[in-house]
Formats: sequence, structure tokens, C-alpha cells
Amino acid sequence: MSLDSLTSALPPYARDIRLNLGSVTTTSRLSEQRLWGTVVATALATRSAEVIAAVTAEARDRLTAEAFEAAKAANAVMAMNNVYYRSTHLIGDEAYTTLPAGLRMSVIGRPGVDRTDFELWCLAVSAVNGCGRCLESHERVLREGGLGRELVQEALRIAAVVNATAAVLESERALATL
Repeated sequence: MSLDSLTSALPPYARDIRLNLGSVTTTSRLSEQRLWGTVVATALATRSAEVIAAVTAEARDRLTAEAFEAAKAANAVMAMNNVYYRSTHLIGDEAYTTLPAGLRMSVIGRPGVDRTDFELWCLAVSAVNGCGRCLESHERVLREGGLGRELVQEALRIAAVVNATAAVLESERALATL
């Protein structure tokens, strides 16, 4: 499966998603590695087999093996961190923020790719997973590292469109069984 087949699988009512999917993957100002790492990491975060298959097929020729592994690692570590940090935030007791997380996350310090790329992918996965605390943290690191708001916004747009693609396709699959 390719991105073209994924795009054509979107139903007519999701025309905006179809157009946006084409746009975010073809007109991005992100470097190819940042773009496709973001697409892979967010596709994995959606947990949609169809989206994951199409995106990874397209991205394998666009990412080095190290970058592909790092995008997978960004999704993995953020699947854990987003639950933990979102939960400590939502509890509303600031004392939890002073306690050590006690979770291994060494990949963040040594991701195997440029740290800014990895932080961007973590930010995008955090957007899919809805963790405000992680979004704030990764955005701050990116901005301090010199990445402009426009490029941060591009990663958020990619996350939104990839997530919407997965949601529509999964919804259509569920409706077809009724």
C-alpha cells in the first residue's frame, strides 16, 4: 500500500483530509528526514495498521535505517511518557511534578539522529496522544534549539492530518461491519 492508495481510500466526505494529506507530504518546508520521521512517528501513534503500512512503505526509501528506528523510538517512548505526564498533570496536584518519574527514557538523550529531529517527532506524537505537558516541554526544547514556530506548526499539522486519516479509515471499517 502507498500513500496514493491511502489517499484514494478516504471517502468523499473526507475530501479535506485527502487534500491535506497530499499537501503536508508534498509542500513541507521540513527537511526530508524531519518530514518523513514525523509522518512515521505519528502514523505509529495512530495504531492504524492501514496507515502504518502505507506510511512505512513510502518512508523506507526516504529515511535512513537509523532515522526510521529513531522515529519508531520516538513513538515508543512517548507512548509511555504521554500517559505518565498527562496523568500527573490532570491529577492537578503539583506535588506529583516534584517526584522522579522513575521511567527509563535514555533514548531521548541518545536517539541515533539529530536531537532536534527526534524532539520534533516526540512533539508530533505528543500531539496525537494529547499530552499538554509533553507538548510544552518538546516545543520549548525545539525553540531553544533554533527551530522556528512555522516548522513546529508543520509537525503539528502533519500529526493532525495523519491522525484524521487513521480515524476516518478506522471509522469506515467499523461502519462497514454494521
